[in-house]
Amino acid sequence: MPFQEKLITVRPPFQVSGRHIKRYHVTTDPAGIAPEVAEAAYAILPRLLPEPDGTTPPATFVVLHRGGDSGAYLNAYSWVWDNVLHFKGAAAGQPALGCPDTDPTHFITPDVPWIGCVWELPPIQHERDAWIRHVLAPDVPDLDAYLTDSRPGATTGDLAA
Repeated sequence: MPFQEKLITVRPPFQVSGRHIKRYHVTTDPAGIAPEVAEAAYAILPRLLPEPDGTTPPATFVVLHRGGDSGAYLNAYSWVWDNVLHFKGAAAGQPALGCPDTDPTHFITPDVPWIGCVWELPPIQHERDAWIRHVLAPDVPDLDAYLTDSRPGATTGDLAA
């Protein structure tokens, strides 16, 4: 099957373990990601977050991706050391990554050095620009403005196309 972009939606931010979390969901299903998959993914999220460094606003953005097979993936990108992204991911339902079964709600934290697939990467550029715009460039960082500045678009495709 030839490559096709996937649907991307922005979910409302929330807080976990003292961090503000921006959320993107990626799927081919117009109905979105099943609530039980999202619930299981967000239950493991605290294990993916770094300790606060004391100087960087505690912000993270996540991409929850439901694959075209049995897999589900949660990528957590956290701002640390002022302008650096910390990454940690979780997977469920994907035996190729060491998951014990094909249950998309049974998340584990695989020990692989991957930061995301082609459908999970599009928010990174937007989040970089938003972090600069609202946190690094102003005289006074505006975390609230950063949290409301999410990538537009209905698909993972190039917004300029």
